[in-house]
Amino acid sequence: MDAKIQAYLSRRRVLDCIIAGGMLVILSPLLAAIAVLIRLRMGNPILFRQQRIGRFGEPFEIIKFRTMIENAEEIGGGYISTELNLVPPLGQFLRSTSLDELPQLVNIFKGEMSFVGPRPTLPQQYSRYTPEQARRVSVPQGITGLAQITYRNQATWTQRIEKDLEYVESVGFFTDVRLILRTVSKVLRSEGIVNDQTAAEVDDLGQNNRELT
Repeated sequence: MDAKIQAYLSRRRVLDCIIAGGMLVILSPLLAAIAVLIRLRMGNPILFRQQRIGRFGEPFEIIKFRTMIENAEEIGGGYISTELNLVPPLGQFLRSTSLDELPQLVNIFKGEMSFVGPRPTLPQQYSRYTPEQARRVSVPQGITGLAQITYRNQATWTQRIEKDLEYVESVGFFTDVRLILRTVSKVLRSEGIVNDQTAAEVDDLGQNNRELT
């Protein structure tokens, strides 16, 4: 990777830590209120934890507010189906406003994620990446990125990865600022949210293209 990009990512890491730490303090009343609502309306657990793949293929545990019913991953196979009613009203609200993503500030503070970058993928998806697709983990994985503001979740995995690779080639300060501003616009308008997907509609990755390391 270009030395200038490496230097930028190093500086951004310091800024990520400062901003994430400050936001965790400032938003602590909101985080507590959401946690209480989830506990009252949906019960425990309050947080959703799942192993994801970070930069350079290193696994970590992502943290989000739980938006689906208990054991939804097993019931729906990891995909949202309106027929199965896996996402209750509170969960739908948290998803549409992206408030469910707020706990990932902890991931950012710990250095496992950044504010901007490709969304961290699942290990079983990463294991099927081609060597070219695996380049998406050469930069820190993020809460929002080019694929998210382009498609939100209205695209196949291959299409999203192509956009992530575009970001890898153009990562920089002004690129990140533009993506953050476009993300705010998308969230405010609740665009691109699909609540009824099947594996056949989004998972078009090849089989066993590479080994997970």
